[in-house]
Amino acid sequence: MAGTLWLFLLQAAGISLSGVLAPGPVTAATLAAGAKSRHAGALIALGHGLVEFPLMLLVVAGAGALLARPAVAVGVGLVGGAFLVHLGISILRDLGRPHDPAASARRTDRPLWTGVVLTAGNPYFLLWWVTVGLALTERALEIGRAAFVLFAVVHWLCDLVWLEALSWASFRGTRLMGENLQRRVLGLCGAALVILGAMFIRDAVARPLRGPEPAATSASAPVTVRTRPAPPATARGWPATSDTTAGGTPPRSCPGWPWRS
Repeated sequence: MAGTLWLFLLQAAGISLSGVLAPGPVTAATLAAGAKSRHAGALIALGHGLVEFPLMLLVVAGAGALLARPAVAVGVGLVGGAFLVHLGISILRDLGRPHDPAASARRTDRPLWTGVVLTAGNPYFLLWWVTVGLALTERALEIGRAAFVLFAVVHWLCDLVWLEALSWASFRGTRLMGENLQRRVLGLCGAALVILGAMFIRDAVARPLRGPEPAATSASAPVTVRTRPAPPATARGWPATSDTTAGGTPPRSCPGWPWRS
């Protein structure tokens, strides 16, 4: 039992890291916040967890089908995309202003809120949980409740470690290379957030325009196979003798019978 649990946790950690390491809005926001705050990644991961842990419970309770509805994805995409565009434009706009330490300090107080909104407003995050995350959750519950709790903790720790590493690298890099590198990092992250937000909005708007899924074609309908009655013995090449039975089938003594004794 213990071996099965540890093997599952290793698999869950590998699958979780494959999603955590993929670049996205949280990555860009962490790099931007880390340029000014050493532990911004931990705060963003905490905000991420404030959304993710309740979502895990909802998935366990059977809300996966509700979260997978197209209307939910459209709403999340529009709200999340709008926030990403707003956040990216704010970062780009701040680059043209004189450096204000007090304003920078105020802005670094918001990584927790950024983690909450970026997580809740990411339709692909919800899609991951109603597909891959749901499968992992069901597997964890098959092992036991303790396995589900450990899976939730391990999954969130992957987010915490990666985002904290990103913010540390961004903070150290900007301190070593100076303010010019910091502005470049912020500019790239701000532009990435605007582009990702526009993509979220585009996908959300395009989803209703695709229309309903096409109905199944007639080729998928069940096919009724009609069999023809067996021809008489004379039509099959058997001699019409008195030994032929009434149904047209020769007796076993007929030389043409394949299972001749």
